[in-house]
Amino acid sequence: MTLTNRDIVELIAWRRKLHQQPEISNEEEKTAREVVDFLADTRPDKVLTGLGGHGVAAIYESGKEGPTVMFRSELDALPIEELSGVPHSSLVPGKSHMCGHDGHTAILAALGRQLGRARPARGRVVLMFQPAEETGNGAAGVVADPRFGEIAPDFAFSLHNLPGVPFGEVRLKPGVVNCASRGMRIVLEGKTAHSSMPETGISPMMAISQLMPALPALGRGTFADDDFSMLTVTHAAMGEAVFGIAPGNAEVWATLRTRRDERMANLCATAESLVTQIAGQHGLSARWDYHEIFVASVNAPDAVEHLRQALHEEGIVQEEEGLPMRASEDFGLFGHGASSAMFFLGAGERHPALHNPDYDFPDDLIPIGSKIFMRTARNLLS
Repeated sequence: MTLTNRDIVELIAWRRKLHQQPEISNEEEKTAREVVDFLADTRPDKVLTGLGGHGVAAIYESGKEGPTVMFRSELDALPIEELSGVPHSSLVPGKSHMCGHDGHTAILAALGRQLGRARPARGRVVLMFQPAEETGNGAAGVVADPRFGEIAPDFAFSLHNLPGVPFGEVRLKPGVVNCASRGMRIVLEGKTAHSSMPETGISPMMAISQLMPALPALGRGTFADDDFSMLTVTHAAMGEAVFGIAPGNAEVWATLRTRRDERMANLCATAESLVTQIAGQHGLSARWDYHEIFVASVNAPDAVEHLRQALHEEGIVQEEEGLPMRASEDFGLFGHGASSAMFFLGAGERHPALHNPDYDFPDDLIPIGSKIFMRTARNLLS
């Protein structure tokens, strides 16, 4: 089963429509409706909406026993002003699809078109359009939704386009492919004072000056090691932007990153202990909270083999070069209940990078991505 020329034209047009109407994480209401409407002609046997926020799951049944195979894409865009200059540029100021989630969504919609014409021979296929990938709470919300129990996939697959890799080539390997990460917001509180009498207050100045180099120094190992850890200070602020007040509070934001989930707990504990120690030295109170929590994405060997077989049968070049990545990806949680794997599809060696304002998803990847997924589904469910 392959896409027709008309399918490809219509999928590209729809992808560009999504590109013009981006919605950022946790706001994907219209995008979700677009997905439901576009898939209506494929007559899915069941459609679940509002999963974990605005997630959509379209289910295609065979009517016979067999595994449940889930393919996942993302719905959300980014808070970035687009500067690509393409005719279908974002119509929403300050928001754009600079990660290619519009293209990934079109790839899943292409799969839906083919499944609408020919159901799997056994088992079922679930097309999961996940919300809030960029903030790390989308997969958690979907999995926590009681209706996710109706899906309970045996296998879960995903892809991400990757600039810098030759067009149409695939990067795939078993084991860790994306790091675990989380944002740590540290709040220091002391006492403000008149700037002419700073000694009457409790300033966080010295503490924040110590923390900014001390936090990154907690990193350990090289990226090739399973015990690798990394901390990156991403933001710092102190007091008010005035000359007459000595500051009494400060914030430091840092991203914590590890290759393995079990290493993250130790890294958090070490960072928290450091903050407590430095704050105490300067008479400050300290508190912290965590945001944008991503678990590690770990490819299961059997799921990787299914993808490798599909890639071989489709004649697509595959290598392990460049994996794993330091960057995080909100797919890893699906692997906690299913055999899962994610691959990376080359967008071209000179294609603008992800999250850059001049990026645009290459439309010619739609038929390539969909045939890899389709071959994988047919092999598992034939």
